Amino acid sequence: MRFVSVSALLCSLSLTCVLSPPCALAVDERPSDPQAIAALVQRAALAQPREQCFLYAELVHQMTELAARQLASGDVDLADVTLNTVQQYAAKIHMGLAEDTKRLKNAEILMRHTSFRLKEILYGASLDDRPKLQATLKQLDQVQSELMLQVFRH
Repeated sequence: MRFVSVSALLCSLSLTCVLSPPCALAVDERPSDPQAIAALVQRAALAQPREQCFLYAELVHQMTELAARQLASGDVDLADVTLNTVQQYAAKIHMGLAEDTKRLKNAEILMRHTSFRLKEILYGASLDDRPKLQATLKQLDQVQSELMLQVFRH
């Protein structure tokens, strides 16, 4: 009898997992509006140096998603400006690695996810848009690798 109830529980859990989307996908599904990004920019600028790494990683992620939507809607010039800003925030993460940072592992995971998303965007982009995307991806991959090394040092 106990085996039957455990089997029924496992079947219902497996159906729940199959029918409901994983929580990790929810990060990309919520739209990054300019007001939320502006608030995050202000929050990152005012944050303690220990907290800035993760906040800048959040900014890079949200702005990458924004650039993806801009490219999809055909607004290439605005997407180019957004990707330039992504590169600037990635450089700030790179410069801030020497600092003792909080949530370093979370920042590394978010940067890895953002790099993966940018690769997806790159594969769907036009040939004219690819050089800027490739340059941004190269920089994000470098920052993510450095974050990973920093995680293993701590």
